[in-house]
Amino acid sequence: MKERGRTALRWLLALAYGYAGYLHVVRPAPFIAITPPWVPAPEIVVAATGIAEIAGAIGLMIPQARKAAGLGLALYALCVWPANFHHALANIAIGGETLGWWYHGPRLAAQPLIIWWALWASEAVDWPFGKTEVPQRRSP
Repeated sequence: MKERGRTALRWLLALAYGYAGYLHVVRPAPFIAITPPWVPAPEIVVAATGIAEIAGAIGLMIPQARKAAGLGLALYALCVWPANFHHALANIAIGGETLGWWYHGPRLAAQPLIIWWALWASEAVDWPFGKTEVPQRRSP
């Protein structure tokens, strides 16, 4: 994939994480509701995750911070995955509405893609679009 595509997807990821972070800070109730019960101080954790998302989004736009931001966002996405499972398995209502497996199934399956996206958009990894070397055959 050309650099233009990577840049566009980096911007899209930064906008998504920036907006999600904003929502975590200004409208935390839905995120607190899906936080697993074993997480201490969910209000503080949700606020901190919102700040982390915003910081990661900004970091993606700063070349010197880009890889660290991508690694941080990938780790973040891995760490919040249990909340997505809790949301699905406990069938937690948000705003009085429950979401079925039509939402939860793809959402849970997409989390590894989101983790990869953060790594790829930040240039921490090139897979699967990077250059690969073809092994040279040795003559006998």
